[in-house]
Amino acid sequence: MQTRTISIVIPIYNEAPNVAPLYRAVKSIIQKLPQSFELIFVDDGSSDDSVKRIKRVARKDKEVRVVELARNFGKEIAVTAGIHAAHGDAAVIMDADLQHPPELLPKFIDEWEKGADVVVGVKEYSSDESWLKKTTSKGFYSVLGKVSSAGITPHASDFRLINRKVINAFKSFTERNRITRGLIDWTGFEQRYVYFVAPPRLHGEAGYSYRKLIQLAMNSFTAYSMLPLKVAGWLGWFILIASFLLGTYTFVEQYLLGDPLQLDVSGTAKLAIILLFLVGVVLICLGFVALYIARIHDEVLNRPLYIVKEEVNGDDEK
Repeated sequence: MQTRTISIVIPIYNEAPNVAPLYRAVKSIIQKLPQSFELIFVDDGSSDDSVKRIKRVARKDKEVRVVELARNFGKEIAVTAGIHAAHGDAAVIMDADLQHPPELLPKFIDEWEKGADVVVGVKEYSSDESWLKKTTSKGFYSVLGKVSSAGITPHASDFRLINRKVINAFKSFTERNRITRGLIDWTGFEQRYVYFVAPPRLHGEAGYSYRKLIQLAMNSFTAYSMLPLKVAGWLGWFILIASFLLGTYTFVEQYLLGDPLQLDVSGTAKLAIILLFLVGVVLICLGFVALYIARIHDEVLNRPLYIVKEEVNGDDEK
């Protein structure tokens, strides 16, 4: 029986101190497994010497490949580049900071060998996680799960294994504003789960700031749900009906009944309230529509998702 190959895709952005420990940790696990492996490091335009370090590793290990992007395109695009470059029967996506424990690779592979198309690493928060992070994460997944057209797994991470069928399906996606885990979930292939508590980051700081996390959340909502546009429409109808009822009430109370309640609402005040209300509705609707127009703009530009500056294979002649 032919040995199956597994690609391990690792996006790198300013992770120079983590390259060597990560490589050693992953190698110590995979060299005990019966499958063959290729390690694909995707450098996402690092400004430190990350790419030099991973190229140094590639020169010594034929299982290591380096995909160097021309500039920083963002993590999601870097992961996409790695999946596109994968030659394996399956691919594992993991972060470079060792918060995705390499020790779990045998569990992922075992679930795949048992027939799973996708094996998802699901984070369980430790007791030292901040209250804010736990609360916002729970709220985000709760809302997204209810409004999304795809089955989104709460607390699912990018740490996951996908088989060749899923890789080929993923390669057919063309959108620019992408969330890898959402696209994989959208395909609908069979999923199994491996739960883990993420250890502390080994070196450096997390690449996702709160600003980037908010942007990711907005992309998730606009990519997988039409609810914002529907809410804008429902709000418009609500305001229209409410304004009609309020206008009717005011007309009857003041002009037909002679203002028995002594409200004495001036015409200017009525007009100002109605205008402010309607301007607010228009601005809300325009804000939601603008999000979708921005996405359409990005798609119709049809630029390449990424540009590879150089690709180094471990078995290249030096």
